Amino acid sequence: MNEFEEIVERMKAHGLKVPIKKVDIRIPNAKIVLQKKLTIFLSYEGKNMKWLPQYDLIAEWLENNKGRGLLLYGGCGLGKTFITRYVIPAILLEFSNKVVHSYDMNEFNKDADLVLSKRYIALDDIGTEDMSIKFGEKRYIVPELIDASEKYGKLLLMTSNLGGEDLIKKYGNRTFDRILAITKRIEFTGKSFRE
Repeated sequence: MNEFEEIVERMKAHGLKVPIKKVDIRIPNAKIVLQKKLTIFLSYEGKNMKWLPQYDLIAEWLENNKGRGLLLYGGCGLGKTFITRYVIPAILLEFSNKVVHSYDMNEFNKDADLVLSKRYIALDDIGTEDMSIKFGEKRYIVPELIDASEKYGKLLLMTSNLGGEDLIKKYGNRTFDRILAITKRIEFTGKSFRE
């Protein structure tokens, strides 16, 4: 045991707070893995895979996430939800044995405490949710989750159609600054696949 590990153990023994190790993801040959998973999952829907430049950045994140989550943001219909709800969770389950719990914002607000209890979380369409009201208690859950992610090492995969300025308007500078600190952000632009 080195000196740092020893002091951390002593801190724990006294009930002191210690830094939480961030989630480390390192998928070898991530670009090939991502291409295969995208192809397979899209084939379930009868669609063909078209590689976007943003996928190279997702593959880089999968190769080494540097302890950060992922925020895919930008235009509608470009596959952000599909990737965070199906593709990345399948890759992380297969290669890292991590179970990612996926929620859209309505599900998130219905049982926020359940979501907050998870370590690996995918949230679809942040910025569209209303204030959570449960038994008269009003809460803004996304800022709570962002804060918990930073403090307790949760891995967040998030999508949004909102850019930086709109996220600041929705959540404020403090939460947006934390989003910048805990995620790799990838902007999706281009023509919707739904057209």
